[in-house]
Amino acid sequence: MQTPDQPVLRDIVLVGGGHSHVGVLKRFAMNPVPGVRLTLICRDTHTPYSGMLPGYVAGHYSYDDVHIDLSRLAEYAGARFYRDEAIGIDRANKRILCRNRPNVPYDILSINIGSSPRVGEVEGAEEHAVPVKPINGFNQRWLSLLSRIENHEGPMSVAVVGAGAGGVELTLAMQFRLRNELSLRGKDPDQLHFHLFDAADQILPTHNEKVRSVFERKLSERGVKVHLGSPVSRVESGLLTSESGETLQVDEVLWVTRAGGPAWLEETGLALDEGRFIRVRDTLQSENDDSIFAAGDIANVINHPREKAGVFAVRQGPPLADNLKRLATGKDTRNFYPQKKWLALISTGDKYAVASRGDMEFHGRLVWRWKDWIDRRFMRNFSDLPAMEESTKLPDTAAAQSPEEASQAISAVAMRCGGCGAKVGSTVLSRALNELKPIERDDIIIGLHAPDDAAVLRVPPGKAVVHTVDFFRAFIDDPYVFGKVAANHSLGDVFAMGAEAQSATAVATVPYGIESKVEDVVYQMMSGAVEVLNEAGCALVGGHTGEGKELALGFAVNGLIDPEEVMSKGGLRAGDVLILTKPIGTGTLFAAHARLAAKGRWIDSALASMIQSNKLGAECLRRYGSRACTDVTGFGLLGHLVEMTRPSGVDAELDLSAIPVLPGAEETAAAGILSSLQPANIRLRRGIRDQEKWVNHPRYPLIFDPQTAGGLLASVAADQAEACVRELKALGYPHTAIIGRVLPQDESGPIEPISLKD
Repeated sequence: MQTPDQPVLRDIVLVGGGHSHVGVLKRFAMNPVPGVRLTLICRDTHTPYSGMLPGYVAGHYSYDDVHIDLSRLAEYAGARFYRDEAIGIDRANKRILCRNRPNVPYDILSINIGSSPRVGEVEGAEEHAVPVKPINGFNQRWLSLLSRIENHEGPMSVAVVGAGAGGVELTLAMQFRLRNELSLRGKDPDQLHFHLFDAADQILPTHNEKVRSVFERKLSERGVKVHLGSPVSRVESGLLTSESGETLQVDEVLWVTRAGGPAWLEETGLALDEGRFIRVRDTLQSENDDSIFAAGDIANVINHPREKAGVFAVRQGPPLADNLKRLATGKDTRNFYPQKKWLALISTGDKYAVASRGDMEFHGRLVWRWKDWIDRRFMRNFSDLPAMEESTKLPDTAAAQSPEEASQAISAVAMRCGGCGAKVGSTVLSRALNELKPIERDDIIIGLHAPDDAAVLRVPPGKAVVHTVDFFRAFIDDPYVFGKVAANHSLGDVFAMGAEAQSATAVATVPYGIESKVEDVVYQMMSGAVEVLNEAGCALVGGHTGEGKELALGFAVNGLIDPEEVMSKGGLRAGDVLILTKPIGTGTLFAAHARLAAKGRWIDSALASMIQSNKLGAECLRRYGSRACTDVTGFGLLGHLVEMTRPSGVDAELDLSAIPVLPGAEETAAAGILSSLQPANIRLRRGIRDQEKWVNHPRYPLIFDPQTAGGLLASVAADQAEACVRELKALGYPHTAIIGRVLPQDESGPIEPISLKD
């Protein structure tokens, strides 16, 4: 996570992870602009490179070969990465509306979201056809289709609708891959039949006759039946009908026809063409909004219409980045003129390709090797990330700002005195909190609904109060998700003891800056936190926010419990088994993320685990008679287990192979990438019997790995354990496992209380 020394003066938000935007991120990484913050909003962490997708479908490339890791690239660029989907733009207030998170403010916006086939124009196509675009969701659709076809018995027909370059290339790639897969499974590949449909009278209409001739011959040689000159009029389950009345029984239909922009663009007021593409000028700025740019397939450059091809999106990356920087620093934007002729390299699935440029054409296996070299070189730009040069520029705080904004920015850059305890202004805090909706409880006498010096709550008779506090700095650049994790982590101790959370008081540190930027960070962070608190039935009753160098958040949480039903660390009993409800590995994964050594999907899995509440898990463990429970956090799995064995007067045995581990954690730990807290936790290794036997085990380092918002470690009677695990999995803890057992204390005493096995 990047922590800029300069306060944020301008927010550039990138919506979509297309080819233009990955170029923008790379250029900002190599030459950042002080005071300008970049935010990427994309629903997928790994974005495919369209030029290599046919090779991936044909089986020549792996998933990682053809996907750019946006999480890693954003971290490298010092950009915030918000994994979500934009569904609208509030241009009046300069906010992006997102599907699953609070609105995101922008000063400058760029849109690079690709396009989608307009399947809604043909009856039944939405229900019975598989759209190839948007390509950022293509992998899931392809794997699902591949599974269906591979498991199909008997003859099978596949129809591809759309005979442009994309449709022809995809048809040949799929046919090559599927015939190979069927042969490997001992099935007859000749039972597979492909049909290619298009309303036009010829295939590849934007390419020259020589290129078309090569592909007509290839399609014929490969047994693909081509249906031209009659558009598809209806798609039903197992049946495709064209306007000429021709019907064809089909098992799968893929849609690669004319694409368009998403429907929500119509509500933005942006100038669009008839296909819902954003009309942009030569500067790539919207025709009617200077603060909004568009590039790639979603853009229609009015003066230079071009085919929807990845080559143009790639070429638009550098001028788009330059114009975003120029506008952010108060300079005039510059025109970009795309080339009139371009090179297209179209593959045939079998490591053979055709080169097309204007009236030129050449083909062969050497062309495929050339294409492969070009594609791999392009991908290395975003996987082999070179060292960044530090910028020595100082921000022009008055650039492109109103006098009021310039005054605020200058104040923000000035030395902070701290004489007020570095508190954030009350208006900033109150505006942010006023938009939130924390739950209200009848037992709250004084809270946020009637602010005072402190909150006042009633305690029901016969109940005991559980009180805990946690506080830590942000480890990701998304304040909304960080707020969720921080609240969930803080609630963990209350749930682990079997209590019901009642109230929480927040303590936050926010990097200094101009009011509007600080207010949004507080709002985003507290929105995530309040969602988690509300779901837990815990009321936010107050808080304190101060300025600091890094974003940080914590909560003091109160809970209520029946004194006779407390689950404590000292309740282990010999003969019980040990259950862990979540996988471990967050410490090493986020250490690797900071070093650009973690895959984005590993971080996605870790965050999904960290925002999952332990509430239902703790209730389940209580139902199965658990008397000993703790949440696994900073001391790691071993540290928390030692904390349980010592007061319980028992020993324990851990089965290393049974411990659930987050994806990627073994890889990053094996690479020696460990959390900064790991060395302190490793001191507990003296409590392990015969530790020399286990130091080379791939999971040995992970038992010391400090966790954030980890799972519950609990003991359950052996005869109840399997049923308990089944119920925990049914409740949404799929990685729950029995990881060991509780042993009687060795006669030599509790000096070495832990045994390991594999």
